[in-house]
Amino acid sequence: MEFTETNLRGAFVLQIKKIEDERGYFGRAWCQEEFLRHGLNPRMVQLNVGLSHRRGTMRGLHYQLAPHAEAKFIRCTRGAIYDVIIDLRERSPTFGRWYGLELAPDNGLMVYAPEGFAHGYQTLQDDTEMYYLTSSPFAPAAARGVRYDDPAFEITWPLPVSFISAADRGWPDFRS
Repeated sequence: MEFTETNLRGAFVLQIKKIEDERGYFGRAWCQEEFLRHGLNPRMVQLNVGLSHRRGTMRGLHYQLAPHAEAKFIRCTRGAIYDVIIDLRERSPTFGRWYGLELAPDNGLMVYAPEGFAHGYQTLQDDTEMYYLTSSPFAPAAARGVRYDDPAFEITWPLPVSFISAADRGWPDFRS
């Protein structure tokens, strides 16, 4: 895997190094030792899968409060998503900044977001599936969110939002 740090401290884009031949390709999508070498949390305890039927579907932006804060490792396995992470760590030099990129099976890109980041995505194609590993199990009492259109972050999404849950639409302004 190739690791490239984003403009947010501790957040990385990872790319599968593909070994290709006439059969297709083979590559590594996860390696505990490589995560440790890059100073990333390799303790992943839960694998989540999401399927969205329609292009323009918005999910997130979600995070969990400590002590249930989650590092996340995200990959799109079918279709395409515009994936966004926001640094919500108050003592971080990149606090309040966001990073977004397209994840799709063809580009082999994945995202690592450390604890203290919000994460969300918008589907770019119908019938899009993604998965993400988390370093902490889901804890409903610790679950929080940031609205996709919160003026505190001014995120630029590639498509109009066509579907979103009431919960994700209803998160309060981050600054309030």
